[in-house]
Amino acid sequence: MNLRTVLFYVCAASFLAVGLKELLTGFEDNRCSMTYMFEYPQYLRVPLPRRVARLYPAYGLYLYGEGRYAQETRELHLFGVPLLFLPGNAGSYKQARSLGSVALRKAERMEGGVHFNVFTVDFNEELVALYGGSLRRQTHFLHESIKAILKLYKHLKTPPQSVALVGHSMGGVVARALFTLPHFNTKLVNLIITQASPHVAPVLAMDPYLLDFYSSVSQKWLKQAKKLKNITILSVGGGYRDYQVRSGLTSLPSSPPEDPNKLSVVVTAVPRTWVSTDHLSIVWCKELVLATVRAFFDLIDPESRQLTEDPEKRMSVLNQHFLPHSIPMLGDTEEISITVADAAQVWSEVNTLRLTYSTTKEIEVRHFLFALSSRRKTYSHFYCRSSNLDKSSWVYGCTHRNASSCVHAVDLSKGTELLPPYKVLTLSISDLSSFTHLVVSASNLNGKRFMVECEWQRQKSVSLSVPVPHVLSFGWTVSDITINLTGLLHTIELQHFSQVYQAFRISVVSQCKAQKDRLPSVYRIKVPWFLEDSLTTASVPSVTEISGTLHTCSPDNVSSVHLQLHTAPNCQYKVSVRTSLPMVLGQVLRFFGPMVPTYTSVTLLLACGVQLCSLLTSRQPAATHLLLGQSFQPHKVNMPVYFIHVILSCKWAKDVWSLLGLPPMDVAPPTFPNETVNEGMTAGLEWPHLLHPLLYIFGAAVAFWGSTLLTVITRLMSLILAVLHRPSISSECGTLQLRTQLLVTLLLTVVGATCCGALSIFAAFLLHLYRVLRLQMTERYLSHILNLVPQKHKGNAHSSKAKECNGTSALLSELALQEARDDLQLHLTLCALFTVPVMLSTPSLLHWIRNLRYSSQLEPDPCWPYFVPVIFAYMLLISANASKLSNSKLLNLTSFLPLPVSIAMVTFSPLHLYRVTYFLLVVLIPLALCCVF
Repeated sequence: MNLRTVLFYVCAASFLAVGLKELLTGFEDNRCSMTYMFEYPQYLRVPLPRRVARLYPAYGLYLYGEGRYAQETRELHLFGVPLLFLPGNAGSYKQARSLGSVALRKAERMEGGVHFNVFTVDFNEELVALYGGSLRRQTHFLHESIKAILKLYKHLKTPPQSVALVGHSMGGVVARALFTLPHFNTKLVNLIITQASPHVAPVLAMDPYLLDFYSSVSQKWLKQAKKLKNITILSVGGGYRDYQVRSGLTSLPSSPPEDPNKLSVVVTAVPRTWVSTDHLSIVWCKELVLATVRAFFDLIDPESRQLTEDPEKRMSVLNQHFLPHSIPMLGDTEEISITVADAAQVWSEVNTLRLTYSTTKEIEVRHFLFALSSRRKTYSHFYCRSSNLDKSSWVYGCTHRNASSCVHAVDLSKGTELLPPYKVLTLSISDLSSFTHLVVSASNLNGKRFMVECEWQRQKSVSLSVPVPHVLSFGWTVSDITINLTGLLHTIELQHFSQVYQAFRISVVSQCKAQKDRLPSVYRIKVPWFLEDSLTTASVPSVTEISGTLHTCSPDNVSSVHLQLHTAPNCQYKVSVRTSLPMVLGQVLRFFGPMVPTYTSVTLLLACGVQLCSLLTSRQPAATHLLLGQSFQPHKVNMPVYFIHVILSCKWAKDVWSLLGLPPMDVAPPTFPNETVNEGMTAGLEWPHLLHPLLYIFGAAVAFWGSTLLTVITRLMSLILAVLHRPSISSECGTLQLRTQLLVTLLLTVVGATCCGALSIFAAFLLHLYRVLRLQMTERYLSHILNLVPQKHKGNAHSSKAKECNGTSALLSELALQEARDDLQLHLTLCALFTVPVMLSTPSLLHWIRNLRYSSQLEPDPCWPYFVPVIFAYMLLISANASKLSNSKLLNLTSFLPLPVSIAMVTFSPLHLYRVTYFLLVVLIPLALCCVF
């Protein structure tokens, strides 16, 4: 094996491993609190109509309960508010226990007996993220479940008219798909909350049913946006811990300001949560569950005792609980009156630029006055923070005052933002023209100590900027900035930081002159175009490292990320930004990892083409380990694809492309917020040209080491199989006679048509694998014979007849060994290529196996269009050998096909993985015919 080839693939695998490690482990520890049940959870099955039970035998509807509540609801005599939980890909209906238990505990503390009845759907833990054939069935069953739930409340005078839905993962997508049903009453659902649901596009497009489902959902919500504008949807992404569904995919295709009733947010930006969740913990993360349950209880209308029908009220409540802060207009504030009759109240006027006050433990009422008249021309903002996390009123605008206090004031604290250690409020002085003073309340009514810090600010002095290093600087270039100002808030614009392939290590070093009690610093990565902010709390002084990565790209390519620093006074801060290569590789795999299987298939296909060219020129197949080195030709694949992309930027080329009926090019996955599936599949001009060669290298590394692993496995398996078979010196071992081939092909076709196409493909692959194992056994046996012949030759040196006999035997053995090795190299290459259709059809096979007790036939079957040609090619190629193929008249044409097919595969398959099999058949079928003609 060429040493340079091995070193290249070692380096490629190392980069791939570094990227995978960063993707799977390069994030914060799980800081979610576990949600525990106070009593044993119980799931009461809700009876469904016979027609529904017969149509969906694998599905079920349950009511969650605990303890006394479970006993009271055993007869399904319900009085609460219906809430339905939908599990996602391979999810269990029992995941509803976190939401249900917290809702029960909160209802116990509520007056008036208001509570939620939490229902949950059993979707049989189907793999709907990989097999899309069940999504329509789940949607119809969900419709029937909603109707069955509402029937349980018919005995009430004012029964609920709708059911709120909480969907995890693909359950959230199924919830939105309800509105695509032709006879669905849109009034049955007016509130949907989704958790880590990939609304923009599927993570992996393994079959056409999955993409058709997404397309119908997207088109329905876009075309009938006005009709569905009263449906309130909240989508919550899990952050960087969720490597299964990146948060960019959870963005709703229509979000504010286009649709004010749709809201997308990453969990790290949710107040009182501020943690990243993995794909499963987002269901039970106590911080997020509490925020969700609080929102549900605030959504209850006190008159109807059901969820409010007012969409503005729903959105207002969700904004309050899931946005960092909601900024009200000054006209919406309520005027309040502050009385001074109580002698316990203390009023202090602050004439300095900054206030630092620490309350005593004793209960007291204290107010601070800040005069606006002397500050309007000099300062632009007023900033204040308090470690008292009570979000009640605490900052006011004074409209009338007497000698020492304020008599009438307007509450200005509705724009308060909660941060982990304190609450903050920033007011623009230009909006305060109707007030004479600002009043900050530092009242210690609960007897707990807390601090208040306020200051006047000039926006220009606290706003800085620094250009980030280039993504290809590999960490050698550092951009840094030192903050010597003594302000409490600084904002640094990270110029040109707007793309998801950028990744930085941001180091913040704080130094203080004197040690004393200080509020901790808070560093926030603030993204202007999407609610994906992340916060880091640090003590002072300290050295803090922050990961600078994005979930989405800037839509306008102009906006940049901001680093917001809530700092301690009289401290110096130094901020350094450097590119992190491991994080860049992790981001590439996070966004473009699903495209790697296509490049792996391209590498294996080109290796097969090199093998065929070797047969055509030298009549001997090349060694498998040499093929992947010779077939690494990214320029021959990526350059034509790039040329096609440039041509299609012209309008006339697009028109010709449409006339030919060709589908859009697969260029880059959706990376912008509010982007639809179809838009994401045609966008991508802004991506660097090094991206596709890098993905090609990753795919080639997977192909090389995967083929090496396959070779090792076949050798080990052949040793085990040798115990069951007598040794053979024929290279035809493991082949099937023509009659047997026809019978097996017919049998596998029937099995695929009546049961599952993937099962037939897998069986045909096993038959070919058996052929490879027998060839491996034959090659090993003939090698042993040749090692023994020279010894026999020496032992019969005095017999000329023995010499002649042994010489002939050695010659025959060498010819047989060479023939066996040639066939083995050929079939190892074919076996590696055959694994691709098997891997792509595995999800449907697993789905069929899991549902075998309900139905023996997979319906719908994504393999039905191609499983017969695949079986035909596999069965013919079982009997293929090097000499037969080298003499075929079709070999010249077949050896020409892999390169153009690879170009077409890179053009149309990166985001449609199921198309890879169709492209492989363009080469496999002519190759199989070479065995006949």
